[in-house]
Amino acid sequence: MQLHHPQLQVAPADLRPTQLTVGYAEVAAKRAEWAKLARKKRRELLGRHWFPGVLGPGGKIYIVDHHHLGLALIEEKVDSVPVLVQRDFSWLEPAVFWRTMEFNRWAHPYDAHGHRTDYDAFPAKLTDLTDDPYRTLSAQVREAGGYAKDATPYAEFLWADFLRSRVKLKGKQPGKRALKQSLELAHTHEAAYLPGWSGLIV
Repeated sequence: MQLHHPQLQVAPADLRPTQLTVGYAEVAAKRAEWAKLARKKRRELLGRHWFPGVLGPGGKIYIVDHHHLGLALIEEKVDSVPVLVQRDFSWLEPAVFWRTMEFNRWAHPYDAHGHRTDYDAFPAKLTDLTDDPYRTLSAQVREAGGYAKDATPYAEFLWADFLRSRVKLKGKQPGKRALKQSLELAHTHEAAYLPGWSGLIV
């Protein structure tokens, strides 16, 4: 069964996640950006950020990107967001659905410690996503030029796992020291296997 990429308006609270974690600091940053925008600019932002989704069991919409933005918009009490449905898997049994999603690299069943979980660990709501400060750190490293933005699915999670085993965080969120250490690590050959690596080959 195929859908011809229908475009829907969906309440962000009704969107289902396809990952277990986000970086809460990133969510807070997106909320701050949203709060600065006038009404017209908010409409333009939503017009540029379609949520790519898959129709899953029970007719639920599972988003495969923009989890941080979706959570920020829930917290900002936004009524609806534009969703582009890429595939209709609503007729699949849940276990087959999740295997198919993972095969297509549309699901990331790993927890805040980088450990693989069962499919039933996926939360039903974006507001139930767990904070992973290393996911925040990996985004900060990219924004600071530590590595290039890459189209590889879940690239920032791969960087988060790389940093998780090498950088110790003091407190619940990464600070300047952790970022400095991470930027140095990002350009080493240890990180050369990661998407977007921008170190030097000598």
